[in-house]
Amino acid sequence: MVHYLDHAASTPVHPRAVEAMTEVLTNSYGNPSGSHRLAREATIRLDAARSTIAQCFGLKPGNLVFTSGGTEADSLAVNGALQRTGPGSVAVCSAIEHHAILDPIIKTGGELVGVLPDGTLDLRHLRAVLNGLAEAQKPVALVSVMAANNESGVVQPVVEAATIVRQLAPDALVHTDAVQFPAWRSTVDLAEAVDMMSVSAHKFGGPKGTGFLSVRNDVTLPPHQLGGGQERGRRGGTQNVPGIVAMAAAVEVMIAERVDQAERISSLRDRMVARITSAISGVTITGGQAERLPNIAHLCVDGVESEALLFLLEKHDVMASAAASCSSGAQQTSHVLAAMGVPANSARGAIRLSLGYSSTQENVDAAADAVVAAVTRSRSHG
Repeated sequence: MVHYLDHAASTPVHPRAVEAMTEVLTNSYGNPSGSHRLAREATIRLDAARSTIAQCFGLKPGNLVFTSGGTEADSLAVNGALQRTGPGSVAVCSAIEHHAILDPIIKTGGELVGVLPDGTLDLRHLRAVLNGLAEAQKPVALVSVMAANNESGVVQPVVEAATIVRQLAPDALVHTDAVQFPAWRSTVDLAEAVDMMSVSAHKFGGPKGTGFLSVRNDVTLPPHQLGGGQERGRRGGTQNVPGIVAMAAAVEVMIAERVDQAERISSLRDRMVARITSAISGVTITGGQAERLPNIAHLCVDGVESEALLFLLEKHDVMASAAASCSSGAQQTSHVLAAMGVPANSARGAIRLSLGYSSTQENVDAAADAVVAAVTRSRSHG
């Protein structure tokens, strides 16, 4: 039996989403940009899904720009904001952002805001960065702060950060990468505080290749993908109607079950961590002093290497990760742990065990026992 502990990377597609997607693929295959009956049927499906998703996220249907996922949504936010403000403008983000935000901001000469040792955004440093840019007369196009970190699960003070940005850089757009957030917390307060928000369906039981960027009605955002004029001219290309309808189905399940699932998963995670820490020494819970999402347990284990640990876990049919997933599958040094000031020797033994809607007690007990066995073996051969 496989014990899947990598839900922060991708969740299994929920059966309701599979059913909805299959039905559209089979019966509503028209292009929603067309004018005949099948095209109109596809448009009706698309509009209904848009309304469902918007309502569940505290948004209006016109706010949604459907994308291929979180990375494209992040790219649209960063590039669109910089183009909107013009040459010489600067984007700002936290030092622990997903690479979809971090890399384009670094590449365009942006500024990074540090985090405290517990993994939360350093709001004083944010003020200092914005004041420094104002003194240098550099216009701020965008400030992006993720809702919760994808490695540690630490929840970020997005609303407080947005308030600071409104005070010190009132012309800047505020964006949050909320990809890890909605499966466990309401996004209504986030949606009210920011100008743009990125969401990806495969983090809450929807299919891969589907997501959206929410954009406030009063924000004009230049598209970075032209052709066709879809999504009110903000993202050209035929919409993925089956994927969007499946995302809406997953969203409905997520909203209906979120409170109960969050409580259940938090209990399972804590059980798993307690079982590990009571059996082996030298284990630190990353961000353990901060508010965290209920599904992520990020551990730094002394005396082991992440790659070896993951190899041994897979031998026990436990699927986990060391940090965020990357395209190559290779293990890389975590910029998140570096920003938190975690010593390199501790960061080398980092592992992320993440739960989701399908996780069971059997899964977490098997994972905990496998971690204990793998660490014990690694240390004995070290």
